[in-house]
Amino acid sequence: MAFKEYGSFDAVGLAELVRKKQVSANELLDEAIARTTKVDPQINAVVVKHYDYAKKQIDKGLPDGPFTGVPFLLKDLDLLQGTVTTFGASVYRNSVADHSGTLTQRFLDTGLAIFGKSSSPEFGLMPTTESRLFGPTRNPWNLEHSSGGSSGGAAAAVAARILPMAHASDGGGSIRIPASASGVFGMKPTRARNPLGPDRGEGWGGFSGGHVVSISVRDSAVMMDAIHGPETTSLYVAPPPERPFSQEVTRDPGRLRIAFTDRSPYGDAIDPEIAAAVRDVAAMLGKLSHHVEERAPALPADPAAVMAVIVGANTALTVRMAEAAFGRPMTTDDFEIMTMAMSRNAQKSSATDYVAAQLDAFRIARALAEFFETCDVFLCPTLCAPPVKIGELNTMSSDLSHIGPILRRYMPATSMFNMSGQPAMSVPLAWNKAGLPLGMMFSAKLGDEGTLFRLAGEVERERPWKDRLPAVCA
Repeated sequence: MAFKEYGSFDAVGLAELVRKKQVSANELLDEAIARTTKVDPQINAVVVKHYDYAKKQIDKGLPDGPFTGVPFLLKDLDLLQGTVTTFGASVYRNSVADHSGTLTQRFLDTGLAIFGKSSSPEFGLMPTTESRLFGPTRNPWNLEHSSGGSSGGAAAAVAARILPMAHASDGGGSIRIPASASGVFGMKPTRARNPLGPDRGEGWGGFSGGHVVSISVRDSAVMMDAIHGPETTSLYVAPPPERPFSQEVTRDPGRLRIAFTDRSPYGDAIDPEIAAAVRDVAAMLGKLSHHVEERAPALPADPAAVMAVIVGANTALTVRMAEAAFGRPMTTDDFEIMTMAMSRNAQKSSATDYVAAQLDAFRIARALAEFFETCDVFLCPTLCAPPVKIGELNTMSSDLSHIGPILRRYMPATSMFNMSGQPAMSVPLAWNKAGLPLGMMFSAKLGDEGTLFRLAGEVERERPWKDRLPAVCA
């Protein structure tokens, strides 16, 4: 195998080469490391490198799984025993995990060789990846722009073909936003589909879940087959799939009822190139024999207001736990200005405010459930503006008032599906005139990743994206 071909394979394809002994796990790891060395100085996506850990995995013998021998990056928010996890925060720059998370262990059980951690904004709080600790992660399509967040390092690394698939997580859009900004595929699973333990039962009040971003749809589906299912500490479980997710990718989706909108959930007009791209994709779906009509759900509460309370309270707890661990008050030397401000603001809210926000999240979920009684899939833009420029969202500013309006304009549609727990995916189906990716977001009923994988497989065949490469590419 000529390693120039490495980037043309998805993770399933690389594993098949290892299985057939056409290439070894060590050769794949060496190639991933070489590609990191080549492009990471430009994009800054791999912020914790533990190549020796992966080499020891291979020497010890990798488990026999669907991805045996494939290089992999864990997001720098999850724990891998014996390696550093910083959470993007200065105070944790040297924090070595004494155990692995349940999801991490399931990744290991698939046979992956985990050679590093991908960058995240501090505690995954932003839709761009520009932590003070590591600096900005840049978009491989245009280095002046963000790769998205909070799984920005994962998406940038996959887009630049360092590897075909990487761990990502999503509490308000953090799989779908970077997938859109970086031109890769990203599926946020149904709530409780994939495990979050052993240290917590749910993240951000049930909003957060982990999975991957990938070059191909089948990588995402095969991975979900391998890692989904409850654990001992699961508070609740996702509806069981009708069949393996990997089988859905090649199945005919049938004639779906697809609703779509080219506007923000707030009714605001969006970037005209993105609006035109949504309409173009809707037309393509119509030509694929789906029933397509323009309409959108009406939301009974403001998702941004819900996120502010729920995420703020969780951030305040994170700061409090750090203070207990280090035995001193945290300052802006430890955490970014925005993190500390969110923590302080959360202290001003009451327990009643938190419950009220939970109730608003439920009302949003109820409205979406009722909307999906009349359609199978909802299409809207993942992002309502092109990927933001580096520095546009400044979490170290003494004046943070710029952040809220940008978030409302940029990513107004992602968090409502974290509140409802429904599956939603960003599919790289369009690029603007400047050459930046424009992801399309599709969502379905709770537990119905199957429909999304069938539709994703169909549009991947109709409008393939794997061979479209960014300017910075390994």
